[in-house]
Amino acid sequence: MASPRRNTELSLLLLVVVITAGAYTLASLGREATLPANIVPFLGIILGLLLVAHVATRRLAPNADGMLLPLAGLLNGIGYVFIARLDDELAALQAVWAMLAVGAFVVTLVVVRRVRTLDRYRYTFMLIGIVLLLVPLVPGIGQTINGARIWASIGPVNFQPGEFAKLALAIFLAAYLVEKRELLALSTFRIGPLHLPEPKHLGPLLLAWGASVVVMTAERDLGSSLLFFTLFVALLWIATERSSYLLMSGVLFATGAVLAWTRFAHVQDRVDTWLDPWADPKGSGFQVIEASFSLANGGLTGTGLGLGNPDRIPVVETDFIFAAVGEELGLFGATAILMSYLLMIGAGLRIALNTDQPFEKLLAAGLTTLIGVQAFIIIAGVVRLLPLTGVTLPFVSYGGSSLLANYILLALLLRISDESNARRRTGRPAREPQAVST
Repeated sequence: MASPRRNTELSLLLLVVVITAGAYTLASLGREATLPANIVPFLGIILGLLLVAHVATRRLAPNADGMLLPLAGLLNGIGYVFIARLDDELAALQAVWAMLAVGAFVVTLVVVRRVRTLDRYRYTFMLIGIVLLLVPLVPGIGQTINGARIWASIGPVNFQPGEFAKLALAIFLAAYLVEKRELLALSTFRIGPLHLPEPKHLGPLLLAWGASVVVMTAERDLGSSLLFFTLFVALLWIATERSSYLLMSGVLFATGAVLAWTRFAHVQDRVDTWLDPWADPKGSGFQVIEASFSLANGGLTGTGLGLGNPDRIPVVETDFIFAAVGEELGLFGATAILMSYLLMIGAGLRIALNTDQPFEKLLAAGLTTLIGVQAFIIIAGVVRLLPLTGVTLPFVSYGGSSLLANYILLALLLRISDESNARRRTGRPAREPQAVST
């Protein structure tokens, strides 16, 4: 089974190379009416990176799912084409980040040979995640860019610690919930009409939830806060299978949203811009209005690569890259991007369903939730379904931290898939790991 799966993956990756190179050529023709002079080196680099990732998967995770890597490569390739079409300097930086991200992908597969070993370091990952979330608040290191204090600067390197914090917290939550899922499913503590587990068992989880509140209030990062909260709720519900947690989480979310809107000016600004961007068309509403015009200009089939005007939107290469896709590829192209994410989410959930290890199941579900919810949050913000939040579109938007974190996430999903499929193929029953906490 491993060889056909890898051969299918290789065929899809070659198709991704053709699509990406074709899109790059069309974008250059649309901008300058000439073939790009660097098309051959570009084709070689794209092919080389994808082959490195494929060979690493073939050698280190031969039984892994064959859809995830091609889908990630397609999204990454399309995103790079649009970044190159918008800004040559950012495209060069994104190419370097792509190389580092593929390197991180390979290193993750080499280092994490058994996903269950991560379970032993659950509290270490919790500490790492919380520290990474709080790093932007440290004077002299944290930086405020575009109103959000989510950046950290160490020497010449700028990065977003929250991108890596989400992975650490996903590992912690999956490991902790596996250990405490039976206790969390009990209702021995009562507050009024609510029946809850003992507070001591909810403590670490509430600490992780509290960190997301800190992100929203102190760092003004609504997107990451919503992402962490959704991860927390989804894993808690999957682990305990209690709908009451969904109800309680909904009440907490509604309460937090109302308090944030009444007490924090930046939250009010985001909501007001969402409800009526025309109230300040040259200020806070400018990006949203221009994004709407871009999507409308694209129509069904788009203006064509390189023939639109997405550069009217400020910071289009990060928060609003989906609007650029919608303008130049139209509704059909935007739908193809959405379908790619849906296929990736489906593959991740299939991995979670197929594994017989509780920790692997929860971790796969959590990692898939991160990809799906992050894509939904930013796309919903661009099309005004939700207030705009400053998260990146996974694998597509410009950003080194996001690209690195997402390729590490991808490697973890492939490792889980490889171990699960290997056990099913050999018929060996899975053994529960020793419950060791660090």
